[in-house]
Amino acid sequence: MRPAIHDRNRSDETRNRIVSASVSAFSEHGLAGARTQAIAKAAQVNKAMLYYYFKSKDDLYAAALESVAKKVMENSLEALQSNCSEGERLLRLALNHFDRILTQQEFQNLMQQEMIRFRKGEGAFPVLVKNLFQPLMQEMGKIVRAGMRKGELCETDWLQVIYATLGANVFYFLSAPLMRIVVPFEPYSQSELKSRRQAALQFLGSALFVDRKHGALLAKRVLKDRPMPGVKKLSHWRTA
Repeated sequence: MRPAIHDRNRSDETRNRIVSASVSAFSEHGLAGARTQAIAKAAQVNKAMLYYYFKSKDDLYAAALESVAKKVMENSLEALQSNCSEGERLLRLALNHFDRILTQQEFQNLMQQEMIRFRKGEGAFPVLVKNLFQPLMQEMGKIVRAGMRKGELCETDWLQVIYATLGANVFYFLSAPLMRIVVPFEPYSQSELKSRRQAALQFLGSALFVDRKHGALLAKRVLKDRPMPGVKKLSHWRTA
């Protein structure tokens, strides 16, 4: 039994290394541009080993996509299922989303590639929508509507609340190349990222809650609980 368990663990470790190397390669070069030989080298295996675990390059790409999507799903659900009020969970999701865009560039790149492929009638984007984005949207909708029923969140269109919660994060990163020309600061500097992250949550605390003081205190608590993650210097960013 022990040798079998050891072999299985080693097999899982090898597969995980291959998937991890594939995520990096496909994120940077896309499905067409990534080279299986380079993936094998990064995973410290020979090329034949790739096809032992995966039948084709497309299967390998699908596994890489599933891997990053699963991490995002788990991370987002953790924020939504926190043991706190609906309003605080919404704030935690907003901060989680900002930090995800900031730190998980591989996911951003892969999602952008999939959206382009989807417009061509190709890719796995419909599967991602069904397995990732749709369940998250449904869970968010439940939380927002419950927060309104309980009188914590302002009574308004629930979908607009979600747009407000996540949309500002997306727009900030998308608009940065233009804003660095318009405003007298660098949008991707550590200080400005930290400032914008804080301001975005404080705005939601004031705008979405019936009791603005309550919302402001929750925003302050969430920011304290989740310090800004460290990131490398940014020059460009993609969002999804």
